[in-house]
Amino acid sequence: MAKKIFTALTLSIICINVFAQKSSSTIFPDSLVKPRMRIIIDNDFGGDPDGLFQLVHHLLSPSVEIRAIIGSHLKPGDGFDPSKQTATNAKKKIEEVLNIMYPGKAFPVYQGSNFGLENDSTAQKSDAADAIIKEAMRDDTKQPLYVVCGAGLTDIASAYLLKPEIAKRLTLIWIGGPEYTELATPPPGYTTLEYNLGIDLKAGQVVFNKSSLSIWQIPRNAYRQVMMPYSSLLLNVKTQGKIGEYLAANIERVMKMAIKYNFNVGEVYITGDSPLVLLTALQSSFEPDPSSSFYSLRQSPIINNQGMYEVNHSGRNIRVYTQLDTHLLLEDFYSKLALFKQIK
Repeated sequence: MAKKIFTALTLSIICINVFAQKSSSTIFPDSLVKPRMRIIIDNDFGGDPDGLFQLVHHLLSPSVEIRAIIGSHLKPGDGFDPSKQTATNAKKKIEEVLNIMYPGKAFPVYQGSNFGLENDSTAQKSDAADAIIKEAMRDDTKQPLYVVCGAGLTDIASAYLLKPEIAKRLTLIWIGGPEYTELATPPPGYTTLEYNLGIDLKAGQVVFNKSSLSIWQIPRNAYRQVMMPYSSLLLNVKTQGKIGEYLAANIERVMKMAIKYNFNVGEVYITGDSPLVLLTALQSSFEPDPSSSFYSLRQSPIINNQGMYEVNHSGRNIRVYTQLDTHLLLEDFYSKLALFKQIK
């Protein structure tokens, strides 16, 4: 009798553990949503906290299989992190998020190079570049691979320089680059060298000028469309458990810093890296594509040494996104945070 009771208890514990693991791995019941693409996430998580929102959103999206998460570097002297170890610190921010959301669970996290390219011919070797190459060269899966970058392009450019064959085996989705004059007007007070391109201009030149990588670009006029009101941050993010509090605290830290330097940020924050989720996890059910967002198909330009576009008559076609479905993006984010809170 004692043996039967012990066996029953053991089976109950196993069932509870299996259920707990299942619940912590997906926000949807019965695993109705399964991965249909692979992604590699590459972002400067030690900088503007919009990258943390993108990371959390992707972690909550079961239609993507995350094959690597890369912490990349900032521009030297960046106000968010003026150290010379910005990729190292970005990796630490990834680990902070993972420890809050999935404590004890292992994820493939890599550090990118702490420095940009010295020229457009020499790679910056790193674990991150190696991870991109390894995943891109796999032959045991037919799931499409997207490398989603919310900052500089050092790691993907380095991977290409080390192994040009990857160009035909992945799609790069990049948040960055200035406006195309035929498509949009720059914002008031704009800088000629767009922020993400300025992190590593040489890497941008490798990707656009030298490589044959398939590119979906979200330039400045498009990524600035994703605006989260502070009211929504308080109501729909900060209230959603530890990870919601963490994300809100990172935005509020920037708001406090702005006040310190007499800069008025207003009451919205541009979560400009989140389109990386919109264009991957939130693709349409049939004929999968980001069908509710709009792009222009155009020849890839030459990026000059000032970070501006020049006509490249032999450039391959790339997608340049002009309008994003921000309603779908933000509603999905808020809903997933609320569902995640229920299972934690």
